[in-house]
Parts: sequence; structure tokens; C-alpha cells
Amino acid sequence: MANSAAETLIGAAVLATAVGFLAYASQSTDIGGGSTDAYELVARFNSAEGLRVGTDVRLAGVKIGTVTSLELNPQSYQADLRFSVTDEVLIPDDSEVSVASEGLLGGSFLEVAPGGSEFMLGDGEEVLLTQSSVSLLNLLLKFASGDAQ
Repeated sequence: MANSAAETLIGAAVLATAVGFLAYASQSTDIGGGSTDAYELVARFNSAEGLRVGTDVRLAGVKIGTVTSLELNPQSYQADLRFSVTDEVLIPDDSEVSVASEGLLGGSFLEVAPGGSEFMLGDGEEVLLTQSSVSLLNLLLKFASGDAQ
């Protein structure tokens, strides 16, 4: 009977630890979805290579949001990207959004370069100035073949 009580206590401790990890993971990755303190913007790219849903959106190296959806537009053959930005950060309407890389072997993120306009983008509006991702392999091939112009 003593073994049964010890096994029950150990099982309860393991279960409580698992619930704690799940709660922490949900909070740190925003899986809960209860956050409404952000607004959504739209951008279109010729190439959004390296971006995925959940990718960071950064301004001056600081995370200000995440990519919420990425789909191919069958009419324009461009990548339609939606991303959320925290309400604390207002983005001028002449800002540029580009696909940036963390380094040669690092991942990609969406970088916002703020413009100087006094008018700010609102929920659902489109960022018109975009810069697509640059393929490192294509750059190396151009350099190796001498076509780097």
C-alpha cells in the first residue's frame, strides 16, 4: 500500500510539471490567442523565402510583432503576407518592410524600416514599400560566374 501512495504522489508531481510546461509554452509563444493588443498589416512580396507563420517582425532589432499568415496570390503570383504589430508601436504609412536574414546560417525575419510620414498605418492597411528576400545561392552563383554587376 505504501508503494501505491508513493507512485500516486510521483504521478501527480509529473502531471503538475507537465501542466506548468504547457502553460509556460502557451504564454511565451502566444498560442492562447487571447492577446488583442495588436493590429494587423498586409504586405506583398515577389519572394518571401524564409518567412513562415510565427516569424518575428522587428524594428531596430526589437521584436514588435509576428507573421500571422502567408499565402500565394493566384492572380498576381506574389506572396500575400499578414503580420501583427503591437499597439504600442505606430508604423508611418511610408515605411518599408523587407525580408532580412540573421546571418549566413541564421533564419529570416521581417524588418520594418520606419518612414518619416506623420500619417500612421491602421488595422488592415497595406505597406506599399516592400523588399523581397535575396537568395544567397543566386548571389554566390552570380559572383562565381562573374556576372556580379
